[in-house]
Parts: sequence; C-alpha cells; structure tokens
Amino acid sequence: MPEPEGPSIEKNSLLRGREHGRRSTPAVGLTGLLEQAVWLRLLERLDASGPPVDPQRWLRRAVRSEAQRTRRTARLEQSYDDDPVDDSDRGPEQAALTAARHRALHDAVSRLPGRCPRLMEALLSPKDLTYREIAGELGISQGSLGPERSRCLGCLRRLLAPEVAAHEARG
Repeated sequence: MPEPEGPSIEKNSLLRGREHGRRSTPAVGLTGLLEQAVWLRLLERLDASGPPVDPQRWLRRAVRSEAQRTRRTARLEQSYDDDPVDDSDRGPEQAALTAARHRALHDAVSRLPGRCPRLMEALLSPKDLTYREIAGELGISQGSLGPERSRCLGCLRRLLAPEVAAHEARG
C-alpha cells in the first residue's frame, strides 16, 4: 500500500518535540513566546541550511536555549505593577486639567500659519495616521512631511512659550 501523503518524518518529530517543549517550560505564560521563538529559529535554519540532521536533538537544544534566554530576559526586565501612563484612575480634577491642556493645544494649533494646522491635526488625530496617509491627505510628498512637521512644531513651541510662562508660579 502506498504511504499516505502528509508531513514528513522530520516534521512529525519536530511536532512531537513541540509538545515536549510545552511540558518542559517552567513559566506557563511564556509558553507561547517560547514556542514562537523556536519556530522562528527553525524557519531561519531551514532557509539557511535546510532541515536539521537530528530533529529531536536540534529541537531539545533549541527549546533549552530559548528557555534560558527567556528566563534571563525575564530576570533582567522590570515589570510595572500598573501602566505608568494610565490616567484612568485619576480624579475629576486631573481629568479637567488634562482637558484644559488639550483645549489649549488645539487652540494653539488652530493659530499656526499655512498648512501647519492641518498637518498638526492629522498628527494629533486619534486615528494614528501613517506619514503616507497624512501626505496623501494634505497633498504633499512624504519626504517633505518631516521638515514641514519640524517647522510647524517650532512655530507651535513659539506660540505656547508665552502661555506656559504665564501659567508658571513666580516666587
């Protein structure tokens, strides 16, 4: 009887090893990252030098190496207890101050010269537009967007400088 078509022996042994990698990973939350890193390593190897001669041995080494790298990285990184830029738990006073700052910024942007107001509004847009999308919307080349942005930010700084100075406490 002819052999059914399906994954090769090497692929089957790599898939069995994949299950082994899941059982041997100490940090359950990092399992997906470990698996992804090993698959990436395999794809890079397949492109560079073809399949490993001994897939099970290669997989054990790759999983062990990636697990060590992941543990080392986790040990060196510091996690935040909460998001440091999360303003959701602030009181109504903070919300009012933030809204006032946004209004002042948008008022200053509307007083900018030339096409700066449209450019700055596009950059401040909650849609998070790319430079390509902004350039298309404004009808300018993508290459001139950076220098134009720089010029507009300079104008905005000059507009806001007197307002910021006026609000500072003097002692």
